[in-house]
Amino acid sequence: MKKSLLILMCCLPEIFFSCSMKKNPELPYLKQNGEAMQLMVDGKPYLVLGGELHNSSSSSRDYMRKFWPQLEASGMNTVLAAVEWSLVEPEEGNFDFTIIDNLLEDARAHNLRLILLWFGSWKNAQSPYIPDWIKSDFVRFPRVKAHFGKSLEILSPFYKESLNADIKAFAAVMRHLREVDSEYRTVIMMQVENEVGILGSARDHSPAAETAFNSSVPQDLLNYLTSNKSGLLPELDETWKASDYKTSGTWEEVFGRNEKTDEIFMAWNYAIYINNIAKAGKSEYPVPMFVNAWLVQKSDKVPGDYPSGGPQAHMLDIWKAGSPDIDLYVPDIYRPEFAELCALYTRNNNTLFIPEARAGELGAGQFFYSIGRHKSIGYSPFGFEARTQDVENDPITIAYKTASGMAPLILDAQSKGTITSVLLDNES
Repeated sequence: MKKSLLILMCCLPEIFFSCSMKKNPELPYLKQNGEAMQLMVDGKPYLVLGGELHNSSSSSRDYMRKFWPQLEASGMNTVLAAVEWSLVEPEEGNFDFTIIDNLLEDARAHNLRLILLWFGSWKNAQSPYIPDWIKSDFVRFPRVKAHFGKSLEILSPFYKESLNADIKAFAAVMRHLREVDSEYRTVIMMQVENEVGILGSARDHSPAAETAFNSSVPQDLLNYLTSNKSGLLPELDETWKASDYKTSGTWEEVFGRNEKTDEIFMAWNYAIYINNIAKAGKSEYPVPMFVNAWLVQKSDKVPGDYPSGGPQAHMLDIWKAGSPDIDLYVPDIYRPEFAELCALYTRNNNTLFIPEARAGELGAGQFFYSIGRHKSIGYSPFGFEARTQDVENDPITIAYKTASGMAPLILDAQSKGTITSVLLDNES
Protein backbone atom coordinates (compact mmCIF):
# COMPACT_ATOMS: atom_id res chain seq x y z
CA MET A 1 0.00 0.00 0.00
CA LYS A 2 1.93 3.02 -1.16
CA LYS A 3 -0.50 5.37 0.60
CA SER A 4 0.56 4.24 4.05
CA LEU A 5 3.24 2.43 5.96
CA LEU A 6 2.10 -0.04 8.60
CA ILE A 7 4.66 -0.86 11.25
CA LEU A 8 3.95 -4.12 13.09
CA MET A 9 5.65 -6.32 15.62
CA CYS A 10 5.74 -9.83 14.07
CA CYS A 11 3.68 -10.62 11.01
CA LEU A 12 2.86 -14.22 10.22
CA PRO A 13 0.70 -14.49 7.10
CA GLU A 14 -0.30 -18.04 7.91
CA ILE A 15 -2.41 -16.81 10.84
CA PHE A 16 -5.93 -16.23 9.52
CA PHE A 17 -8.82 -14.36 11.05
CA SER A 18 -12.25 -16.00 10.92
CA CYS A 19 -15.69 -14.54 11.50
CA SER A 20 -17.38 -17.94 11.56
CA MET A 21 -20.55 -17.85 13.61
CA LYS A 22 -20.88 -20.64 16.14
CA LYS A 23 -23.61 -20.73 18.72
CA ASN A 24 -22.37 -18.86 21.74
CA PRO A 25 -24.42 -16.77 24.18
CA GLU A 26 -21.83 -14.02 24.63
CA LEU A 27 -22.92 -10.82 22.87
CA PRO A 28 -20.49 -8.37 21.24
CA TYR A 29 -19.18 -5.67 23.57
CA LEU A 30 -16.42 -3.10 23.88
CA LYS A 31 -13.52 -3.80 26.23
CA GLN A 32 -10.40 -1.94 27.25
CA ASN A 33 -7.54 -4.29 26.41
CA GLY A 34 -4.33 -2.68 27.60
CA GLU A 35 -3.88 0.54 25.60
CA ALA A 36 -6.77 -0.06 23.19
CA MET A 37 -10.53 -0.14 23.42
CA GLN A 38 -11.53 -3.08 21.25
CA LEU A 39 -14.69 -4.66 19.91
CA MET A 40 -15.12 -8.14 21.33
CA VAL A 41 -16.98 -10.69 19.20
CA ASP A 42 -17.36 -14.28 20.43
CA GLY A 43 -15.13 -13.30 23.32
CA LYS A 44 -12.20 -12.26 21.12
CA PRO A 45 -10.97 -8.90 19.78
CA TYR A 46 -12.44 -8.20 16.36
CA LEU A 47 -11.16 -5.94 13.60
CA VAL A 48 -13.97 -4.58 11.42
CA LEU A 49 -13.01 -5.01 7.76
CA GLY A 50 -16.16 -3.33 6.61
CA GLY A 51 -18.08 -2.10 3.64
CA GLU A 52 -21.19 0.06 3.75
CA LEU A 53 -23.91 -0.50 1.18
CA HIS A 54 -25.58 2.35 -0.66
CA ASN A 55 -28.43 3.85 1.33
CA SER A 56 -31.33 1.81 -0.05
CA SER A 57 -29.51 -1.26 -1.38
CA SER A 58 -30.46 -3.39 1.60
CA SER A 59 -34.16 -2.76 0.98
CA SER A 60 -34.13 -5.04 -2.10
CA ARG A 61 -33.10 -8.64 -1.64
CA ASP A 62 -33.30 -9.22 -5.38
CA TYR A 63 -30.90 -6.33 -6.00
CA MET A 64 -28.45 -7.58 -3.40
CA ARG A 65 -28.48 -11.23 -4.47
CA LYS A 66 -25.72 -10.84 -7.06
CA PHE A 67 -23.49 -8.86 -4.69
CA TRP A 68 -23.27 -11.16 -1.67
CA PRO A 69 -20.77 -13.63 -3.22
CA GLN A 70 -18.60 -10.72 -4.34
CA LEU A 71 -18.74 -9.11 -0.91
CA GLU A 72 -17.61 -12.40 0.63
CA ALA A 73 -14.77 -12.62 -1.91
CA SER A 74 -13.58 -9.09 -1.14
CA GLY A 75 -11.83 -9.99 2.11
CA MET A 76 -14.27 -8.02 4.20
CA ASN A 77 -15.84 -9.54 7.29
CA THR A 78 -18.62 -7.04 8.03
CA VAL A 79 -21.37 -5.41 5.97
CA LEU A 80 -22.89 -2.12 7.08
CA ALA A 81 -26.51 -2.01 5.93
CA ALA A 82 -29.42 0.35 6.49
CA VAL A 83 -32.68 -0.58 8.16
CA GLU A 84 -35.34 1.95 7.19
CA TRP A 85 -38.05 2.86 9.69
CA SER A 86 -40.54 3.28 6.84
CA LEU A 87 -40.13 -0.38 5.90
CA VAL A 88 -40.10 -1.72 9.46
CA GLU A 89 -43.29 0.07 10.56
CA PRO A 90 -45.33 0.92 7.45
CA GLU A 91 -48.44 1.28 9.63
CA GLU A 92 -48.26 2.50 13.19
CA GLY A 93 -47.85 -0.44 15.56
CA ASN A 94 -47.59 -3.02 12.76
CA PHE A 95 -44.01 -4.19 12.35
CA ASP A 96 -42.45 -5.98 9.41
CA PHE A 97 -38.93 -7.33 9.95
CA THR A 98 -38.49 -8.82 6.48
CA ILE A 99 -35.58 -6.52 5.63
CA ILE A 100 -33.76 -7.60 8.81
CA ASP A 101 -34.45 -11.29 8.36
CA ASN A 102 -33.24 -11.19 4.77
CA LEU A 103 -30.02 -9.44 5.76
CA LEU A 104 -29.39 -11.94 8.57
CA GLU A 105 -29.96 -14.95 6.36
CA ASP A 106 -27.83 -13.67 3.48
CA ALA A 107 -24.98 -12.46 5.68
CA ARG A 108 -24.81 -15.78 7.52
CA ALA A 109 -24.86 -17.68 4.23
CA HIS A 110 -21.74 -15.77 3.16
CA ASN A 111 -19.91 -15.86 6.53
CA LEU A 112 -20.30 -12.13 7.08
CA ARG A 113 -21.23 -10.09 10.13
CA LEU A 114 -23.57 -7.08 10.08
CA ILE A 115 -23.59 -3.59 11.50
CA LEU A 116 -27.10 -2.26 11.08
CA LEU A 117 -27.74 1.44 10.52
CA TRP A 118 -31.05 2.63 11.97
CA PHE A 119 -32.49 5.21 9.57
CA GLY A 120 -35.12 6.46 12.00
CA SER A 121 -36.01 10.05 12.77
CA TRP A 122 -33.03 11.37 10.83
CA LYS A 123 -30.78 10.53 7.95
CA ASN A 124 -28.25 13.02 6.54
CA ALA A 125 -29.71 15.95 8.51
CA GLN A 126 -33.21 15.32 7.14
CA SER A 127 -36.07 12.88 7.76
CA PRO A 128 -36.51 10.96 4.49
CA TYR A 129 -36.96 7.45 5.95
CA ILE A 130 -39.73 8.11 8.46
CA PRO A 131 -42.98 6.22 7.77
CA ASP A 132 -45.70 7.85 5.70
CA TRP A 133 -47.98 8.06 8.74
CA ILE A 134 -45.41 10.39 10.30
CA LYS A 135 -44.57 12.28 7.11
CA SER A 136 -48.18 13.28 6.61
CA ASP A 137 -48.84 14.42 10.19
CA PHE A 138 -47.25 17.80 10.91
CA VAL A 139 -49.35 18.42 14.03
CA ARG A 140 -48.45 15.31 15.99
CA PHE A 141 -44.89 15.20 14.63
CA PRO A 142 -43.70 18.83 14.25
CA ARG A 143 -40.75 19.78 12.07
CA VAL A 144 -37.78 22.04 12.71
CA LYS A 145 -38.49 25.70 12.10
CA ALA A 146 -35.60 27.73 10.67
CA HIS A 147 -34.58 31.16 11.93
CA PHE A 148 -36.25 32.77 8.90
CA GLY A 149 -39.58 31.12 9.68
CA LYS A 150 -39.64 28.25 7.19
CA SER A 151 -40.55 24.72 8.28
CA LEU A 152 -37.79 22.28 7.29
CA GLU A 153 -38.34 18.61 6.48
CA ILE A 154 -36.53 17.58 9.66
CA LEU A 155 -38.33 16.08 12.65
CA SER A 156 -37.87 18.38 15.62
CA PRO A 157 -36.16 16.70 18.60
CA PHE A 158 -38.29 18.73 21.04
CA TYR A 159 -41.54 16.78 20.79
CA LYS A 160 -42.37 13.63 22.77
CA GLU A 161 -44.61 12.06 20.12
CA SER A 162 -41.73 11.81 17.66
CA LEU A 163 -39.32 10.49 20.29
CA ASN A 164 -41.77 7.93 21.66
CA ALA A 165 -42.59 6.62 18.18
CA ASP A 166 -38.89 6.18 17.37
CA ILE A 167 -38.25 4.51 20.73
CA LYS A 168 -41.04 1.99 20.13
CA ALA A 169 -39.80 1.16 16.64
CA PHE A 170 -36.14 0.83 17.58
CA ALA A 171 -36.94 -1.23 20.67
CA ALA A 172 -39.04 -3.54 18.49
CA VAL A 173 -36.08 -3.95 16.10
CA MET A 174 -33.72 -4.80 18.95
CA ARG A 175 -36.25 -7.18 20.51
CA HIS A 176 -36.53 -8.98 17.19
CA LEU A 177 -32.74 -9.24 16.95
CA ARG A 178 -32.63 -10.73 20.43
CA GLU A 179 -35.18 -13.32 19.39
CA VAL A 180 -33.64 -14.32 16.06
CA ASP A 181 -29.93 -13.48 16.29
CA SER A 182 -28.71 -13.78 19.89
CA GLU A 183 -27.45 -17.32 19.27
CA TYR A 184 -25.49 -16.30 16.18
CA ARG A 185 -24.51 -12.65 16.85
CA THR A 186 -24.57 -11.78 13.18
CA VAL A 187 -25.24 -8.18 14.20
CA ILE A 188 -22.23 -6.89 16.13
CA MET A 189 -23.07 -3.16 16.43
CA MET A 190 -25.88 -0.71 15.75
CA GLN A 191 -25.72 2.83 14.41
CA VAL A 192 -28.51 4.96 15.91
CA GLU A 193 -29.81 7.47 13.32
CA ASN A 194 -27.47 8.88 10.67
CA GLU A 195 -25.57 12.19 10.41
CA VAL A 196 -28.03 14.17 12.52
CA GLY A 197 -28.21 17.95 12.71
CA ILE A 198 -29.91 20.93 11.11
CA LEU A 199 -28.98 22.23 7.69
CA GLY A 200 -30.15 25.73 6.86
CA SER A 201 -30.41 27.06 10.41
CA ALA A 202 -28.17 27.04 13.45
CA ARG A 203 -31.00 25.87 15.70
CA ASP A 204 -34.64 24.91 15.84
CA HIS A 205 -37.09 27.81 16.36
CA SER A 206 -40.26 25.74 16.73
CA PRO A 207 -42.44 26.66 19.74
CA ALA A 208 -41.12 23.87 21.99
CA ALA A 209 -37.55 24.65 20.99
CA GLU A 210 -38.00 28.35 21.78
CA THR A 211 -39.34 27.49 25.21
CA ALA A 212 -36.38 25.22 25.90
CA PHE A 213 -33.85 27.75 24.59
CA ASN A 214 -35.19 30.53 26.81
CA SER A 215 -35.21 28.28 29.87
CA SER A 216 -32.30 27.46 32.16
CA VAL A 217 -29.53 25.19 30.93
CA PRO A 218 -30.33 21.71 32.35
CA GLN A 219 -28.56 20.97 35.59
CA ASP A 220 -27.36 17.61 34.28
CA LEU A 221 -25.32 19.38 31.62
CA LEU A 222 -23.96 21.96 34.02
CA ASN A 223 -22.98 19.24 36.49
CA TYR A 224 -21.11 17.39 33.74
CA LEU A 225 -19.27 20.51 32.63
CA THR A 226 -18.32 21.40 36.20
CA SER A 227 -17.14 17.89 37.03
CA ASN A 228 -15.07 17.66 33.84
CA LYS A 229 -13.96 21.31 33.66
CA SER A 230 -10.22 20.58 33.65
CA GLY A 231 -10.52 18.13 30.76
CA LEU A 232 -13.00 19.82 28.45
CA LEU A 233 -12.08 20.13 24.80
CA PRO A 234 -10.61 23.57 24.03
CA GLU A 235 -13.44 24.58 21.68
CA LEU A 236 -16.08 24.21 24.39
CA ASP A 237 -13.86 25.56 27.14
CA GLU A 238 -13.28 28.75 25.14
CA THR A 239 -17.02 29.29 24.68
CA TRP A 240 -17.90 28.66 28.32
CA LYS A 241 -14.95 30.73 29.55
CA ALA A 242 -16.39 33.84 27.87
CA SER A 243 -19.17 33.87 30.50
CA ASP A 244 -16.65 33.28 33.29
CA TYR A 245 -17.82 29.68 33.54
CA LYS A 246 -21.32 30.52 34.71
CA THR A 247 -23.12 27.57 36.29
CA SER A 248 -26.68 28.83 36.02
CA GLY A 249 -28.82 30.79 33.60
CA THR A 250 -30.32 30.48 30.16
CA TRP A 251 -28.36 29.10 27.21
CA GLU A 252 -27.33 32.60 26.10
CA GLU A 253 -26.41 33.62 29.64
CA VAL A 254 -24.17 30.58 30.12
CA PHE A 255 -22.65 30.29 26.64
CA GLY A 256 -23.21 33.68 24.95
CA ARG A 257 -25.43 35.06 22.18
CA ASN A 258 -24.03 33.49 19.02
CA GLU A 259 -24.22 30.49 16.68
CA LYS A 260 -21.92 28.50 18.96
CA THR A 261 -24.57 28.57 21.64
CA ASP A 262 -27.21 27.54 19.11
CA GLU A 263 -25.06 24.55 18.17
CA ILE A 264 -24.43 23.55 21.78
CA PHE A 265 -28.17 23.76 22.45
CA MET A 266 -28.98 21.52 19.50
CA ALA A 267 -26.17 19.05 20.29
CA TRP A 268 -27.51 18.58 23.81
CA ASN A 269 -31.06 18.00 22.63
CA TYR A 270 -30.10 15.63 19.80
CA ALA A 271 -27.92 13.71 22.27
CA ILE A 272 -30.75 13.40 24.81
CA TYR A 273 -33.22 12.25 22.14
CA ILE A 274 -30.88 9.66 20.65
CA ASN A 275 -29.74 8.43 24.04
CA ASN A 276 -33.34 7.65 24.95
CA ILE A 277 -33.62 5.57 21.77
CA ALA A 278 -30.32 3.76 22.38
CA LYS A 279 -31.20 3.08 26.02
CA ALA A 280 -34.53 1.54 25.03
CA GLY A 281 -32.79 -0.57 22.39
CA LYS A 282 -30.12 -1.78 24.79
CA SER A 283 -32.78 -2.79 27.31
CA GLU A 284 -33.91 -5.29 24.66
CA TYR A 285 -30.55 -6.31 23.19
CA PRO A 286 -27.37 -4.63 24.50
CA VAL A 287 -24.92 -4.60 21.60
CA PRO A 288 -22.55 -1.62 21.17
CA MET A 289 -24.13 1.46 19.62
CA PHE A 290 -22.67 4.51 17.90
CA VAL A 291 -23.60 7.77 16.21
CA ASN A 292 -21.88 9.15 13.13
CA ALA A 293 -21.09 12.69 11.99
CA TRP A 294 -21.34 14.61 8.73
CA LEU A 295 -18.16 16.64 9.12
CA VAL A 296 -17.57 20.36 8.79
CA GLN A 297 -16.30 21.17 5.30
CA LYS A 298 -13.70 23.80 4.41
CA SER A 299 -16.33 26.10 2.90
CA ASP A 300 -18.64 25.92 5.94
CA LYS A 301 -18.66 29.09 8.02
CA VAL A 302 -21.33 28.65 10.68
CA PRO A 303 -23.49 25.86 12.13
CA GLY A 304 -26.28 25.22 9.68
CA ASP A 305 -23.83 25.25 6.78
CA TYR A 306 -22.99 21.82 8.20
CA PRO A 307 -25.49 19.84 10.33
CA SER A 308 -25.77 21.93 13.48
CA GLY A 309 -25.95 19.85 16.64
CA GLY A 310 -24.46 16.70 15.17
CA PRO A 311 -21.62 14.80 16.87
CA GLN A 312 -18.91 17.04 15.47
CA ALA A 313 -15.47 16.71 17.03
CA HIS A 314 -15.84 20.08 18.79
CA MET A 315 -19.22 18.98 20.25
CA LEU A 316 -18.11 15.66 21.76
CA ASP A 317 -18.20 16.94 25.36
CA ILE A 318 -21.86 17.89 24.94
CA TRP A 319 -22.69 14.55 23.31
CA LYS A 320 -20.91 12.58 26.02
CA ALA A 321 -22.83 14.50 28.66
CA GLY A 322 -26.19 13.88 26.98
CA SER A 323 -25.82 10.35 25.61
CA PRO A 324 -24.04 8.04 28.07
CA ASP A 325 -25.65 4.99 26.45
CA ILE A 326 -23.89 5.70 23.14
CA ASP A 327 -20.54 3.90 23.02
CA LEU A 328 -18.79 5.61 20.09
CA TYR A 329 -18.92 8.99 18.35
CA VAL A 330 -17.50 8.45 14.90
CA PRO A 331 -16.67 10.46 11.77
CA ASP A 332 -17.68 9.82 8.18
CA ILE A 333 -14.46 10.93 6.50
CA TYR A 334 -14.36 12.01 2.87
CA ARG A 335 -12.18 15.08 3.40
CA PRO A 336 -8.46 14.88 2.51
CA GLU A 337 -7.31 15.87 6.03
CA PHE A 338 -7.63 12.29 7.16
CA ALA A 339 -4.89 12.24 9.80
CA GLU A 340 -6.11 15.48 11.36
CA LEU A 341 -9.69 14.24 11.56
CA CYS A 342 -8.68 10.92 13.11
CA ALA A 343 -6.76 12.82 15.77
CA LEU A 344 -9.77 15.04 16.54
CA TYR A 345 -11.98 12.01 17.07
CA THR A 346 -9.60 10.27 19.46
CA ARG A 347 -9.46 13.11 21.98
CA ASN A 348 -10.77 12.53 25.51
CA ASN A 349 -10.49 8.76 25.06
CA ASN A 350 -13.03 8.51 22.25
CA THR A 351 -12.54 5.25 20.37
CA LEU A 352 -12.14 5.57 16.61
CA PHE A 353 -14.29 3.75 14.09
CA ILE A 354 -14.82 4.95 10.51
CA PRO A 355 -18.17 3.73 9.14
CA GLU A 356 -18.06 5.78 5.93
CA ALA A 357 -14.92 6.63 3.99
CA ARG A 358 -13.05 6.51 0.71
CA ALA A 359 -12.42 3.36 -1.25
CA GLY A 360 -9.66 2.65 -3.78
CA GLU A 361 -5.94 2.94 -3.14
CA LEU A 362 -6.38 6.03 -0.98
CA GLY A 363 -8.91 4.24 1.18
CA ALA A 364 -6.64 1.22 1.58
CA GLY A 365 -3.89 3.47 2.92
CA GLN A 366 -6.28 5.28 5.23
CA PHE A 367 -7.53 1.97 6.59
CA PHE A 368 -4.01 0.90 7.59
CA TYR A 369 -3.27 4.34 9.03
CA SER A 370 -6.39 4.36 11.21
CA ILE A 371 -5.82 0.90 12.73
CA GLY A 372 -2.10 1.47 13.19
CA ARG A 373 -1.81 5.05 14.39
CA HIS A 374 -5.17 5.48 16.14
CA LYS A 375 -6.13 1.92 17.15
CA SER A 376 -9.36 2.14 15.18
CA ILE A 377 -11.70 -0.80 15.61
CA GLY A 378 -12.29 -0.77 11.87
CA TYR A 379 -12.90 0.95 8.54
CA SER A 380 -15.69 0.90 5.97
CA PRO A 381 -15.77 2.43 2.47
CA PHE A 382 -19.19 3.65 1.36
CA GLY A 383 -21.08 2.10 -1.57
CA PHE A 384 -19.02 -1.06 -1.32
CA GLU A 385 -21.22 -3.23 -3.50
CA ALA A 386 -20.62 -0.91 -6.46
CA ARG A 387 -16.91 -1.76 -6.30
CA THR A 388 -17.28 -5.45 -7.02
CA GLN A 389 -16.66 -5.29 -10.79
CA ASP A 390 -13.06 -6.42 -10.35
CA VAL A 391 -13.16 -7.47 -6.73
CA GLU A 392 -9.97 -9.55 -6.82
CA ASN A 393 -7.76 -6.61 -7.82
CA ASP A 394 -9.52 -3.90 -5.83
CA PRO A 395 -7.07 -2.13 -3.45
CA ILE A 396 -9.48 -2.57 -0.55
CA THR A 397 -9.68 -6.31 -1.22
CA ILE A 398 -5.89 -6.54 -1.20
CA ALA A 399 -5.71 -4.48 2.00
CA TYR A 400 -8.41 -6.50 3.75
CA LYS A 401 -6.96 -9.86 2.81
CA THR A 402 -3.58 -8.71 4.07
CA ALA A 403 -5.07 -7.42 7.32
CA SER A 404 -7.23 -10.51 7.76
CA GLY A 405 -4.19 -12.74 7.93
CA MET A 406 -2.52 -10.40 10.40
CA ALA A 407 -5.58 -9.43 12.46
CA PRO A 408 -4.70 -11.29 15.68
CA LEU A 409 -1.25 -9.70 15.65
CA ILE A 410 -2.62 -6.25 14.82
CA LEU A 411 -5.13 -6.43 17.65
CA ASP A 412 -2.55 -7.73 20.11
CA ALA A 413 -0.15 -4.95 19.12
CA GLN A 414 -2.90 -2.36 19.54
CA SER A 415 -3.44 -3.52 23.10
CA LYS A 416 0.30 -3.42 23.82
CA GLY A 417 0.90 -0.09 22.11
CA THR A 418 3.49 -1.67 19.79
CA ILE A 419 1.88 -0.66 16.49
CA THR A 420 1.86 2.57 14.55
CA SER A 421 1.58 3.86 10.98
CA VAL A 422 2.17 6.96 8.92
CA LEU A 423 0.48 8.43 5.87
CA LEU A 424 3.01 8.91 3.11
CA ASP A 425 0.53 10.57 0.74
CA ASN A 426 -2.60 12.41 1.91
CA GLU A 427 -3.94 13.65 -1.38
CA SER A 428 -7.69 13.84 -1.91
